[in-house]
Amino acid sequence: MGYAITYARAQIGVDAPLVTVEADISQGLPQIQIVGLPETAVKEAKDRVKSAIINAGFQTPNRRVTINLAPADLPKQGGRYDLAIALSILAANGDIPAERIADREWLGELALNGELRGVQGVLPAAVQAAASHRILAVPLVNEGEAGLAGTANIETASHFSEIIAAIKGPNSLPKARVFQASSRSSHMLLDDVRGQDLAKRALTIAAAGGHNIIFIGPPGTGKTMLASRLASLLPALNASQALEVASIYSVSQQGFDPSTWAQRPFRAPHHTSSAVALVGGSSPPRPGEISLAHHGVLFLDELPEYPRKVLEVLREPLESGEIQISRAHYQVRYPARFQLVAAMNPCPCGYFGAESDRCRCSEDKVSQYRGRVSGPLMDRIDLHVEVPALTASTLTESSARQDNPEHREACRVISAARQKMLKREGTQNADLDARTIRQSVRLRPDDRQLLEHAFEKLGLSARGYFKVLRVARTIADLAGDEEVATRHLTEALGFRKLDRFRPA
Repeated sequence: MGYAITYARAQIGVDAPLVTVEADISQGLPQIQIVGLPETAVKEAKDRVKSAIINAGFQTPNRRVTINLAPADLPKQGGRYDLAIALSILAANGDIPAERIADREWLGELALNGELRGVQGVLPAAVQAAASHRILAVPLVNEGEAGLAGTANIETASHFSEIIAAIKGPNSLPKARVFQASSRSSHMLLDDVRGQDLAKRALTIAAAGGHNIIFIGPPGTGKTMLASRLASLLPALNASQALEVASIYSVSQQGFDPSTWAQRPFRAPHHTSSAVALVGGSSPPRPGEISLAHHGVLFLDELPEYPRKVLEVLREPLESGEIQISRAHYQVRYPARFQLVAAMNPCPCGYFGAESDRCRCSEDKVSQYRGRVSGPLMDRIDLHVEVPALTASTLTESSARQDNPEHREACRVISAARQKMLKREGTQNADLDARTIRQSVRLRPDDRQLLEHAFEKLGLSARGYFKVLRVARTIADLAGDEEVATRHLTEALGFRKLDRFRPA
């Protein structure tokens, strides 16, 4: 008869709740029974564990072994519990000291020969294990992401026999090595974009204040090129933000990619993507594109080509910065504080309003095309920017200078504006609530009258009204001005409506 206990971590969204792994050996037919709401992959662990134990030079108990994964009402999935189950069985059978595993946490899937295979969601588990002041052992292949949580509490191994030797011997497992952030510089530079001064100005405003932006114009005018430059204009992630982004990728199907550690994500899903692919879902729930773009950029090209029901799911996360996914056995919250960059043509053929008069679309076709994007979604986009067709003289201009002065200057003023708004309010201007933005933007009587007139003429909603104030506040911060003046307000209003793209 024997009993042993150790710990592992589950994966629920970006959380890693503690799981107590209990092993009890009692009289009965030789078998391993796993209880505690295990899914199929967890139930199959008994076969992997049995083979790994035998290949490590031990024998499985010739009696009934009951494994309990507590709490019992928490769903358990994947092979992440294999290592903890195997160790608890050996400790209950007296093969290894039970006290050496009782105060530690173990994650890893076992191969039949005892090799340790990597699992998803190691980073959140490492963060929460460190907060609980416990040592966490992980497969060597997960060393890079686990080390981001701090190396003092993380140990690594590549084989089950290495762990057995460390438990029975005087030496500990090796600590995880520190993973250095990539220092790659972006090649997406603003100087590469010819012309389009208004669009580049709007991109600078969006990067400074965290505003959503849409580019509207004919094909081949540089909309996609402009959108791809936004991530390189944004300031570097701080340590907390980088850890949040890495945690999301750690639990995603894509997994953690060391080459992109500490870089702003840029996600560009195709317009055939489903709503689940965009916001997340499945069973168990996985993060979607909006969460993978957390603290980065979500680019939706050819916006009207997305199914309307897919676009409508963006409305709530654009406001709240998170997405709640509910399933029969799961309720998962994923962060989704991204900047939306959208691009679209003004009509089905793409040339409505162009000076060349190439468009032959009827008013009904134009209205129907524009109507694929709902008013409430467009209302949540701060900057509506026209991207006109380029002239031949613009395209044949001399190449950009090697030192990229335009991009460097844009990064400088964006960084200065960000520091200014963070010092004043503690957050970027796009996230200011109505009360705070009222206090931050004190309009003079003539400016108040201007905004009231624009409110009526442009048909602004209450949301649109405050978005104009937030953009004006960002424009003032870019200029280094303490107060929002008429010129800032006028420029902000100019980015709110594109009347020339509406059918006559």
